[in-house]
Amino acid sequence: MLFVGVDWAEDHHDICVMAQDGTVLGKRRVPDSVTGIGEIHGLVAEHAADDEPVVVGIEIDRGLVVWSLLAAGYEVYAINPMASARYRDRHATSGAKSHPGDAKVLADLVRTDRHNHRPIAGDSDLAEGVKLLARAHQSAIWSRQRQLNALRSSLREYYPGALVAFGTDLAGKDALAVLAIAPTPELGRGLSRSKIASALRKGGRQRNVEHRAEEIQEALRAEQLEAPALITKAHGLVTRSALALIATFNAQIVELEVALSEHFEQHPDAKVVLSLPGLGTVLGARVLGEFGDDRTRFSGPKSRKNYAGTSPVTKASGHSKVVLARFARNRRLGEACDQWAFCALTHSPGARSYYDQLRARGKTHRQALRQLANRLVGILHVCLERGDLYDEMVAWPVNSELAA
Repeated sequence: MLFVGVDWAEDHHDICVMAQDGTVLGKRRVPDSVTGIGEIHGLVAEHAADDEPVVVGIEIDRGLVVWSLLAAGYEVYAINPMASARYRDRHATSGAKSHPGDAKVLADLVRTDRHNHRPIAGDSDLAEGVKLLARAHQSAIWSRQRQLNALRSSLREYYPGALVAFGTDLAGKDALAVLAIAPTPELGRGLSRSKIASALRKGGRQRNVEHRAEEIQEALRAEQLEAPALITKAHGLVTRSALALIATFNAQIVELEVALSEHFEQHPDAKVVLSLPGLGTVLGARVLGEFGDDRTRFSGPKSRKNYAGTSPVTKASGHSKVVLARFARNRRLGEACDQWAFCALTHSPGARSYYDQLRARGKTHRQALRQLANRLVGILHVCLERGDLYDEMVAWPVNSELAA
């Protein structure tokens, strides 16, 4: 068996090939190109016997380099950079660091400690596509929220009437339509009711137009503190820019959601995922994409719970023992599971009862929600392994005891 460490970079990669006994058989720096990948295979071929297994350690879990290594039949381990840094300190206390040295560390790590790490899953192309679209969709939502937070902060400084008129729905069609024609208090006060109504119709509102226009006009014409004219003008230009970005994000989020739904519904696991309470198309796609569809990836429900970050961690030292939430986790999957648990409260009597029991035992809302998410992840694992749709009576037996 050969062990290969790949210190990945943007324009080149450092390679170290190591034998079973730890002897370094070869080192090389290769370019990030088809030629470079060929050089990696060539270096491995110089030392590998026919059908000899090759294990690779690298600090990324996706990308062209990783997919090329997987396509060659290598067993690839994506090592967390923090883990590899700690491993480097284990062998050298001088603090020295180099790209060839990091490649050697990765090769040595998978040679001795690969049993403590998880190989890159063999997910299908469809599952990988669902994950990419789900992440892009969520990233667009996060980016839009950052723009909304900045817009709200700006409006508080010079245009409080707009916040009274639209509240927290600054990404809504009404707010975008009216603020586009009145980004400053002066322009807002000058809007007639008919002009506001016209803007609302162009924005897409079809019902209660006149009543809503009257409410907006009253809010924009109400007495309010004002900033100096030049500052207000500058804020107005910033608001126009923010509105354009938010409108673009709105359009892209819709487009990505359509594509995400199309890909997710094609997946054979979609019916099982959607059968669980609290999971719709978007949230279900996020959960499926982050977990993947490789059935060998998780040895059991506990392994899947650990990967999701819903299971707690225990810290014990001497007479002290404390159980804490697992904060080192996949952020996207963790947030999806939290939202899933919250949505399940109104879709599953069993989940609601379980949550209420936890609250009665003194758990906080966050603790109870996290424990419910942990239970739901375990139920999902069993459903996927068996290919069964969710059954409320099986998942939540009447006399079942509280379980982690």
